[in-house]
Amino acid sequence: MTAGSAGRARELARTALAWVDAHRDRFALDDDALAVDGQVNRSWKPLGELAQVCATVTARTAPPDPLHLRAADLLDHAWRQTGEGELFRRMQTLEPFATYPLEVYAAFASAGYRHPGYERAAAVVARTRGWRLTEQYPTRRLGVLNAERRSGIRPHERTPRALDRTWLGGLPEPWTFERASGYALTHVVFHLTDWGRTPDGVPARLADYLRHWLPPWLDTYLDARMWDLGCELLAVAASLPRPPAPHLLADAWERLAAARRPSGALPEEGGPDGAWPGATGEEFADCYHSTLMALFAAVLTLARPVHDGAPHHAAPSLTAVPGGYGGQGALG
Repeated sequence: MTAGSAGRARELARTALAWVDAHRDRFALDDDALAVDGQVNRSWKPLGELAQVCATVTARTAPPDPLHLRAADLLDHAWRQTGEGELFRRMQTLEPFATYPLEVYAAFASAGYRHPGYERAAAVVARTRGWRLTEQYPTRRLGVLNAERRSGIRPHERTPRALDRTWLGGLPEPWTFERASGYALTHVVFHLTDWGRTPDGVPARLADYLRHWLPPWLDTYLDARMWDLGCELLAVAASLPRPPAPHLLADAWERLAAARRPSGALPEEGGPDGAWPGATGEEFADCYHSTLMALFAAVLTLARPVHDGAPHHAAPSLTAVPGGYGGQGALG
C-alpha cells in the first residue's frame, strides 16, 4: 500500500479498536449462551468475531504496538467470558453435533488459549459419520475444516475437495458477483489463509482471479455504501500472495474513514447518521461487525509492505449489482 493509505489505515484501526474496547461488555456471554433456545447470533457469534479479529491483530502486530496490547487484553477478556474454555465443554454435552462452538473455540486456539478437555471431547465427535455427513454450505464446510486444524483435530475432509464446491472455487463469471457471493468469497479466502496469516494458502488460479477483479468489485460496493462488505474485500486483498496494485485500493481507505460515526464506529451500510432496511437503531448491533472488519482489514493491510512492487495497471471495468444476503457461519 502507499504511505498515505498506510496512515489512514492505521488511524482507522486505532479508532475501531478503541470503540470495540469501549464496548467490551456488550460482547459478554450471559445465561442465554447455554439455553436450548438461545440466540447464538447474539451471544456466541459476537464473542467469536471479537476473538478472531483480536487473535489476528496480535498475530500481525509487534508486542510493543498499542494495537497489539489492547487486542491482547480484549482476548483475555473474551476468554474469561467462556470460563477459560469450560463453556465449550458444556456446549459439547448440550449440542454435540453443533459446529459453531468449535468454530468459536478455534479462534481462541489460534492465539494459544486451549482447553484440553473440550478438545478431547470434540475430537471424539469429529470421528463420527454424523459429524462428517452434516449438511452445510460449502463455505461453512471450509470453516469447519479450518477450525478442526486449529484445534488439533484431524480434518474430516480434504480442503481442495471442499473448495471446489464453493462459488469462488468455480471461478464464476465476474459479472455474477453480488452481495451473497461476496460474503461467501471473503470467507473462503479467510479460511484458506487462516484468517490472513498464510497468504500462500490461496491457490494461484484463485489469487490471479481475485487480484484482477477485486478492485472493481470493491468500488461497486463502496459506491453502494456497503461498508461491511467493503472491509471484508479489503481484508481479502491483503490476504492474497500478491495484493492488487496499491493505487487501486487507496481511495477505499478515505471512503471508509469518511463513513465513520463520531464515536469511531463504522456502520454496516449507509452514511454515518443514516439508516438502512436492516438497521436496528442501536449503535452496537448496527456497527459491531463492520467496525471489527475495519480493524481486521486495516491490520492485515498494514502488515504488508508499504510498496508491494506490483505493476500498476488500470482495473477492469465491471458493473455489479448489489443484492442478496450476507453472512457466513459462526464467524461470518
